[in-house]
Amino acid sequence: MGYADLHIHTIHSYDATASVAAVLQYVANHTDLDVIAITDHDTISGINEAVDLAPRYGIEVIPGCEVSTADGHLLALFIHRPVPAGLSLIETVELIGAQGGICIAAHPMAFGINSLTFTTIQNALLKPGISQVLVGVEAFNGSLISSWRNPMVERISQTLPLAQTGNSDSHILETIGQGSTEFFGYTARELRCALIAADTRVRKVPNLDCFGIIDRYVPRIMLRKMGWVTDNRTPQTNLYFAREKNLIQNHQSYSPQN
Repeated sequence: MGYADLHIHTIHSYDATASVAAVLQYVANHTDLDVIAITDHDTISGINEAVDLAPRYGIEVIPGCEVSTADGHLLALFIHRPVPAGLSLIETVELIGAQGGICIAAHPMAFGINSLTFTTIQNALLKPGISQVLVGVEAFNGSLISSWRNPMVERISQTLPLAQTGNSDSHILETIGQGSTEFFGYTARELRCALIAADTRVRKVPNLDCFGIIDRYVPRIMLRKMGWVTDNRTPQTNLYFAREKNLIQNHQSYSPQN
C-alpha cells in the first residue's frame, strides 16, 4: 500500500512557512509518504521547483493548486497551467479537466473558511462530464481548527460517489502527513487511477490536537512576517531559517512551463 498527502502548502502560499526544499526534506526524513501534492493558494509558482527537486529526495510530487472558486476551495491535481480563481465550481472543474487534471473538494463544510458545501458538490456532479474530473472529497483534514467536524464530514462523504481522501492541509512542516490517503500502489500514476476508481482509504490521526497545531503555527507565521522561513540546502542538510526574499530570488531559476 502507498500513502499520499494531497494538500500541502509552501512559501508560495501567503500563509505557509516552509520552502519547497524544506517540505521535500521533511517528507523524506520524517514521514512514510510515497506521493505528495504541492497545492499552494491560487498559484503554481513553486511546482517546477518541486518537480525538479523531488527525485533527489525519493519522492513523487503531483503538480497542484488550491483554487479559490466562487463556491469554495478546490484541490486541482496533475495540472501544469494556472487555474483562475473566482469562477464557479463547475467552470473551474471544466478548466482543470481541459488540461488533463482531476480535482478534490477541499475541507468541505469547514468552519470559517471558504469551503464547498455538500449540496454544491452534489449539484455539480449532476452535470455531464463533471464526475470524470471531480473525483474526490477531503473526508479528513489534519490542520483545521474545525477538525472536530472531521467525523461529520467523513460520514457525509461516504454517501457520495467519490474517492475519500485524508490530507494534512499543512502550513508548517510538523503537520505534513497528519492526514493521508491510502491507495494500492506507490506511484502518482497508481494514485490517480485509485482516485478515479474511488478506491482509496483515509488514514487519519486519532485525537487530533488542533490547539497544538495553532501553538506551533503562530510562531512560524510571525517569523515569516519578519521575513524568515524554514529551508534546507540539500537532502542531507539540517533544516534552518532563511531569508524568504533570497529563496524567492533563487526560485527564479525554475522557469514556469508554458
